[in-house]
Amino acid sequence: MRFVLLALLMVPACSKLGEVGRAPAFSPVEGSYQHHAMYSTPVPEFAEPDGPTVASSLWTANSGSLFGDRRAGHRGDILTVVIQIDEKAEISNSSGRSRSGSQSMGIPSLFGIPQRLNEKLPAGASMDEAISTSSESQFSGQGSVQRNEKLTLRVAATVVEELPNGVLRIEGQQEVRVNFELRELIVTGYVRPADISRQNEITYDRIAGARIAYGGRGQITDVQQPRYGQQITDTILPF
Repeated sequence: MRFVLLALLMVPACSKLGEVGRAPAFSPVEGSYQHHAMYSTPVPEFAEPDGPTVASSLWTANSGSLFGDRRAGHRGDILTVVIQIDEKAEISNSSGRSRSGSQSMGIPSLFGIPQRLNEKLPAGASMDEAISTSSESQFSGQGSVQRNEKLTLRVAATVVEELPNGVLRIEGQQEVRVNFELRELIVTGYVRPADISRQNEITYDRIAGARIAYGGRGQITDVQQPRYGQQITDTILPF
């Protein structure tokens, strides 16, 4: 049994040993939703309008048109997601509760039964005050929460799916490697084509079901994380 547990603990350690002295590898783009959306559906091309005024007209309907709508609207299109999170929350509450009560019960007379019982009770005991109880409880609690988050990022996302109701599902991923540390940003969610600006941008607060992840992996992140044994111990031990 000990050897089995030791082997299970050594499996993640061996996988980490293969990365010693190497920079963290990028996540492959091939096989992702973005890659499939890009290669499965070509970007539509706008044909030139036919007519005698084509040669003398300053307006064209192709992708290079000055007045054409170049916002993302189809699968495989790219748009820019602007993330500007500057939130601050502060919550403070306190509560208190107290209660006290007393109760007594006696049987001074009941067909002469209490008097007969008093004769058999020890000295000082009487049925006149048979039961007497008292209780008192107090409770007080205080709590406070302070949070301040600020994040400013821009990432290009790809339309990976067009839903039947016209809503677009987008997905964006960005990875930046500096020395032996890899910082990654992932954005997914659902947007309405009408919320996309003419600059082909959309802010994070207009993304439904937004999932924004900003983190990293590498030597610095590994040092900041507790060891596997400590994580297992913190999970198993009840104290």
